[in-house]
Formats: sequence, C-alpha cells, structure tokens
Amino acid sequence: MKSHRCYDLIPTSSKLVVFDTSLQVKKAFFALVTNGVRAAPLWDSKKQSFVGMLTITDFINILHRYYKSALVQIYELEEHKIETWREVYLQDSFKPLVCISPNASLFDAVSSLIRNKIHRLPVIDPESGNTLYILTHKR
Repeated sequence: MKSHRCYDLIPTSSKLVVFDTSLQVKKAFFALVTNGVRAAPLWDSKKQSFVGMLTITDFINILHRYYKSALVQIYELEEHKIETWREVYLQDSFKPLVCISPNASLFDAVSSLIRNKIHRLPVIDPESGNTLYILTHKR
C-alpha cells in the first residue's frame, strides 16, 4: 500500500458533484439523488476553498433535528442554505476538511480515514485546488 498512490485509484471517468455552501439544502439533496452519489465536497465561495463534505447522513441529521423543533416547520427547511445548516450543526464541533493529495500513498489515505474517523476522503490536487475523486473504505 505504501508503493501505490491515491492517483492510481482515480478512475478514467467518474462522476463528482461539488456544492457551493450558498446552495439550498433541498436542491443539494435532489442533486445527490439525481446524480446517484452519496456525498459531495462543499465549496465556500467567500473563502475560496473546500470546507467540508455533504452526505446523505447530513440530510438525515437535518430532518431529525428540525422535525423535533417546534420553531421550524418542515416546509421552511426548503429555503435553508447549506451554509446555514453548517453554522447550526457545527457551532460546537468545527473540524477542518480532511483531504489528501493524489501523490500520497494509499497507506496514508487509509491511515487518514481511520485516524480521523471518516468514511470519505477527498483527493484534492494541491496545485489546482480541484477535487479529483473521493476515496472511501470500499474504493
């Protein structure tokens, strides 16, 4: 695993969806479903950088949190933006995006997944800043 690079796992052709944090949560959900992906890197236009990942689990957490709230009607969630959700959800537990270079070894990638207790690891080109692929425990 130390001799193989993350770049070696990147398929010739794959689908990658990236969301801006100003996108409405509802639109992000439908975009994930329509494109058949389970997660997407989040781009913050104000910071000009990737700031996190949005996953199907996040949508479950959003619904769970607001379904119990008497202050927010479920239809109001349609107008919420990803950045609003992140402010509420991460207010006590902000963690920077964990990513890896395409030149890093697979050993380093697996170690990062385990050490950070994450399921998805974006492979980001350090020169261009582009997300190339999302590594998981499966692939």
